[in-house]
Amino acid sequence: MMVATGVLTPKQSFEAIDHDTLLLLFGMMALTVYVERAGLFGWVARTLLTRARRPTGLLVIVSLLSAGLSALLVNDTVCLFLTPFVAELCKRARQPMGPYLMAVATSSNIGSAATLVGNPQNMLIGSMSGMGFNEFLLRSGPASLVGLAVNIGLLAWVYRKQLTDAPPLENLQPDAAPAEGATAVAVVGVLVLAGFLAGLHMGYVALAAVAVLIIIDRKEPRKVFDGVDWTLLVFFASLFIVVRGLVHTGLVERAWQATGPGIDPGTSQGATLFSAVILVGSNVVSNVPMTLLAGPHVAALAQPKLAWVMLAFVSTVAGNLTLLGSVANIIVAERARKHYDLGFIEYLKFGFVSTLAVLAVGVPVVWWTARAWD
Repeated sequence: MMVATGVLTPKQSFEAIDHDTLLLLFGMMALTVYVERAGLFGWVARTLLTRARRPTGLLVIVSLLSAGLSALLVNDTVCLFLTPFVAELCKRARQPMGPYLMAVATSSNIGSAATLVGNPQNMLIGSMSGMGFNEFLLRSGPASLVGLAVNIGLLAWVYRKQLTDAPPLENLQPDAAPAEGATAVAVVGVLVLAGFLAGLHMGYVALAAVAVLIIIDRKEPRKVFDGVDWTLLVFFASLFIVVRGLVHTGLVERAWQATGPGIDPGTSQGATLFSAVILVGSNVVSNVPMTLLAGPHVAALAQPKLAWVMLAFVSTVAGNLTLLGSVANIIVAERARKHYDLGFIEYLKFGFVSTLAVLAVGVPVVWWTARAWD
């Protein structure tokens, strides 16, 4: 429609697509399929979750596991595979599922804010800003850690009665050995992380890892490609074009100018206004479109690196506000539906408080970290 109505030419529509982001997203999704097939998700989850001795300890482990995996892999995929393990464990141990499902969803979003490969909007920011994996981690990681600590504290406090009344943890499933070939997948995964830390092109690092695993596996990779969310890739390609067309109308430019010069996050007041705009925008149009719309204006600010990291952190944490605020949240609710109905209101009661609290402590940490680096 953008081409048919003359908003963009065919050439402009192709140029609007960020191929680096699509390549990285494809590579990480395919790599995650191999990790799941090797049983590494299940092995890590069972090994850690069955170590808990008290309900509160289990809640902390679930939060740390969800956040840690989401920082290394796409958070949506982590929720897809982790939620069934947590739900089954809660069922066997007769634990209330609500607190643990909230821990998976909210911790996944917060943990994914720490790296450029944690979620799609961070991948976009990495491509648009040119910031490397290490630099982004050092700037956003501390805020994610502090935010995760606040979120865990809130979970333990809000659900303290349910956790106190829950029976002691007994008869948890013993550790299960990974599947054949898990060692090779683990080694390739470590090499991928090393490539990221070395500053190599993240998309090609992920793609090379997938190619190596295909060769090692010596099997038809069609089932692996079936595990890739092609609809999401098409959605992103289309979204790039639609947003570029919207930018061509000038509406975004006028809306950004209407906020005035006070939106620059270089000052404490500017950081507050910037965070508020991104928080509201991410819940109105979703965080990925908001990132695309804000990107060109962020690059023109006085302290672009600070603004990029703040955009990534706020837009990601904003997904915890409501059940519909993040795809990860929806995945958790859907995957656990046969065991527990995580409703919109139940999620909002905790998500609203958590989002504001995490942003209240996380945004200043991002700001102070930027001042230390710059």
